[in-house]
Amino acid sequence: MRIVVSGAAGFIGSHLCDRLLAEGHAVEALDNFLTGSRRNVAHLAGNPRFRLAEVDITRPFAVEGPVDGVVNMASPASPKDYLEHPIETLDAGSLGTRRMLELALEKGARFLLTSTSECYGDPLEHPQVETYWGHVNPVGPRSCYDESKRFAEALTMAYHRVHGLRTNIARIFNTYGPRMKLDDGRVVPAFMDQALRGQPLTVFGDGSQTRSFCYVADLVDGLCRLMLSEERYPVNLGNPREMTILEFAERIRRLTGSRSEVIFEPLPEDDPRQRRPDIAKARALLGWEPKVALEDGLRLSVEYFRGIHAAA
Repeated sequence: MRIVVSGAAGFIGSHLCDRLLAEGHAVEALDNFLTGSRRNVAHLAGNPRFRLAEVDITRPFAVEGPVDGVVNMASPASPKDYLEHPIETLDAGSLGTRRMLELALEKGARFLLTSTSECYGDPLEHPQVETYWGHVNPVGPRSCYDESKRFAEALTMAYHRVHGLRTNIARIFNTYGPRMKLDDGRVVPAFMDQALRGQPLTVFGDGSQTRSFCYVADLVDGLCRLMLSEERYPVNLGNPREMTILEFAERIRRLTGSRSEVIFEPLPEDDPRQRRPDIAKARALLGWEPKVALEDGLRLSVEYFRGIHAAA
């Protein structure tokens, strides 16, 4: 297939490009590089089935020739990035999603939206199942990301209902792995960066809030399976293995051999207290569940971040 991927130079986007190319597809990669990095896809420059274009999908653009699939991943995704770029984040979820849907409609292509577990907000139901409507503050500082993705989901379903567009929606939970930015504010690169530098590991709140971490290769496998499925409603993709942030900090300290102390800072506004996906739907419909053990995924991630430090 020939597949257009927006946000292709991002963390997950670049890994998806790798997977699609490995399966023999051609990839038209789009990115405006607001938060993505050319370095993430530099290794693909010589591949004749890969083409990278600097495109802001919130503005008019065109893709020549036939297209079989459209994957919309374009959005700032880390708290640091979307808090720094709230308007651009809202534009990406609204205008950007609309233009990518129009591209899919024009080309008669299937469409995959990468949404987020942030649609559940600070959940009152645990674990989170796709039928849960969420507990989101629509005017809080994080709302630029939460609401942009919730709107993108609504727009995607509207195009499916009105135009019969073949659509899929993935709600992605915490994902980690190589090519994450060290300074993006997410817990995995933050802890690893601090541990490798011998700096204190910053835990917000008392560390009792929970997350579940999915290795990027597993997540991409789920996206590829979902893109070929007939399911039109959202599907959770994440690892149901849950742990507290404090437990995770200790795991990173042991893995890196760091002697860094743990320090505590106030919990950011609207930070979710619990986050764990119910993946029964993904198991039943896609035959998917995470395969990479946390220890193995973290080891690969630490190797990558050690390389980044060595090159700095």
